[in-house]
Amino acid sequence: MTQTYTQQDQYELLKSNLNERQWRLYLASEARKYGTGGISHIAQLTSAARTTISRGIADMELPYPQDDRIRLPGGGRKKRIDTDPTLEADLEDLLEPKGDPMRVVQWTTKSLDALVASLAGQGHEVTRNTVRLILKAKDFSLKANKKNIEGVSHPDRDGQFHVINATVKDFLSTGDPIISVDAKKKELLGNYKNGGTTWRAKGSNTVVNAYDFGDKDERGNVKKAVPYGIYDIIRNAGYVNVGTSADTAAFSVESIRRWWKDYGQTLYPGKADLLITCDGGGSNGSRNRLWKKELQRLANETRLSITIRHYPPATSKWNKIEHRLFSYISVNWRAKPLTSLEVVIDLISKTATKTGLTVTAIPDFTTYEKGLKISDKELASLSIERQDFHGEWNYTIVPQTDGYSA
Repeated sequence: MTQTYTQQDQYELLKSNLNERQWRLYLASEARKYGTGGISHIAQLTSAARTTISRGIADMELPYPQDDRIRLPGGGRKKRIDTDPTLEADLEDLLEPKGDPMRVVQWTTKSLDALVASLAGQGHEVTRNTVRLILKAKDFSLKANKKNIEGVSHPDRDGQFHVINATVKDFLSTGDPIISVDAKKKELLGNYKNGGTTWRAKGSNTVVNAYDFGDKDERGNVKKAVPYGIYDIIRNAGYVNVGTSADTAAFSVESIRRWWKDYGQTLYPGKADLLITCDGGGSNGSRNRLWKKELQRLANETRLSITIRHYPPATSKWNKIEHRLFSYISVNWRAKPLTSLEVVIDLISKTATKTGLTVTAIPDFTTYEKGLKISDKELASLSIERQDFHGEWNYTIVPQTDGYSA
């Protein structure tokens, strides 16, 4: 089969075989063919700077030099990276952000304009074309994220996504509640540095402790906040139960219980089914027996049939709570020391977005015991209906008789 030779191929071939002046003259002749707007058109097709083409048009009026020189002696502007020694390093820091993976910056795509603006904020005078040329020289290109950092992709990953999407559509069609849940990373309480920057008046810097050793309470335990979030997908509303103990399955289910009592049963009166999407690990993990036992207790108390859909391994960031709730909380409290539980509650509660997100946060002072074991007999006593396709990820816990005690 004959390969098609495109105009773009022609430009690439000529650029690699012509010297600078010849290339400018060629671009100029192409631009003149199009008349008005020709410079912009050729600049877009070839990724050449408009100034290069304009200079080529001016060169067409000059005689060709008699020697092999392309420029006059000493001619040519010095490259920006030669006159600005920190430009490349600062640009690389913007492209490869380091630090806390919960930061929103990890999930954003920086355009050339955004990079230019960020560099300008650091004192660099650069243009879009300069940044583009540096990126091209360093073999950078625009790529989509491949979400596989957390581990090896499961062969049934796509199949599980189809199951989750189908279940969500079913619940949406009937108006039954759908929540996305997860625990946010623990936060030390005290005058410690919190990542990010905020606008402040000159001379009003916040001074924090040099080391994050962790303040202790009266019992000698490190003071910490353990946020567990519930995101109501239908109503774009967040609910965060902020504990001070451990992130256990009992804490996870208690957070869901509190959301249901405070909001769910009022927002969804008469509903008998609840869908929960969550990660496959941690306190709400697919292998966590205590998670299932506590859900059984919740089902018995509320008379809800609770359907669970776990995200497959290495896909936790697809869970909606991550980018619909937690990311905005992180933005709202960036650069603010989380000095107390009250401050955490206040900052979470003030989180909002232009799309209408509202968030409620409450404290949970309960002490949750770690390391509780659930026997095979206890697990067998639970009313769990598993799907044929990965029953460990897809199951429903139905209410039992009033005589059940967990």
